[in-house]
Amino acid sequence: MAVALLKRILDLDESQVESPVFQRRADAFLFQRLAGRPVRVVVAGREYAAGQTDRTGHFQAEIDLDDEQVMAATSGSGPDCRWIGYEGIVDDEESDAAPTPGGRIQVVDALGLSVISDIDDTVKETNVANRRELLANTFVREFRAVPGIVDVYRGWQAGGTAFHYVSASPWQLAACLDRFMADVGLPAGSLHLKLFRLKDSTPLGRLPSRKRSKRRMIERIMDEFPGRRFLLIGDSGERDPEVYAAVARRRREQVSGIAIRQIDGRAPREKVRSRLDRLARRLPTGLVRVFGDADDLRGLAAQGLSKAF
Repeated sequence: MAVALLKRILDLDESQVESPVFQRRADAFLFQRLAGRPVRVVVAGREYAAGQTDRTGHFQAEIDLDDEQVMAATSGSGPDCRWIGYEGIVDDEESDAAPTPGGRIQVVDALGLSVISDIDDTVKETNVANRRELLANTFVREFRAVPGIVDVYRGWQAGGTAFHYVSASPWQLAACLDRFMADVGLPAGSLHLKLFRLKDSTPLGRLPSRKRSKRRMIERIMDEFPGRRFLLIGDSGERDPEVYAAVARRRREQVSGIAIRQIDGRAPREKVRSRLDRLARRLPTGLVRVFGDADDLRGLAAQGLSKAF
């Protein structure tokens, strides 16, 4: 039903429906959830119980590793970012131990600068303001990076910056987004995406949520790294400016700066700029900067957007 609905909404022909891009993206939403299953993870050569999956098939666990384990298991991916690989094992009804795909754990130093970045229309061209274009860019077209953003982010990474990507994109696209970032050369970072179920939405039209949980996720990251400073980067298409301003008011000592990419949307550019200016006036002078393209963003850093640069 979901595939048929997308075909009708996007007016796709059979060749488009059968294309590798569409099949790969659509398949990401069609899977069997395994609820109430015990999960084990293998990290740094040791196996740990990780609790049970919830009704959506997700699980969450905290595992303590000592310094020796971390040093032995980490691989480098930049001057301020290391990774530990892991494997998952879910106890399946049909077999005692069904392996699940592995993943990576990001190891971030206690001190330093982190970028918390939106994804859609900040690093990836999505056109969230246009529902039809949003769906086409999500399901039919290859993902495209915002021009110039890769060079800027890689330059910051070379200077020791860590990255966290916090987005209203559905978590089902995590693997596709991870491949996209690797292919275009964006710095690797932790992915924090929205829990999305087809039955929770009027037919696929609410993929770009109102981001009510985005502030909580950002503040959780800040809680985990109280000694780090954070640069918040987003766009004007949805609620990034308001969310980031609220975070800055509550966490002024941790927020180094806010950079907002002004994009064309439903509202006139003058109205959007007035909205951004009002938000900026409520915060310390110079904390909020607006950029149009990546060259402007690079220039903002040169002008001292954050002392951390």
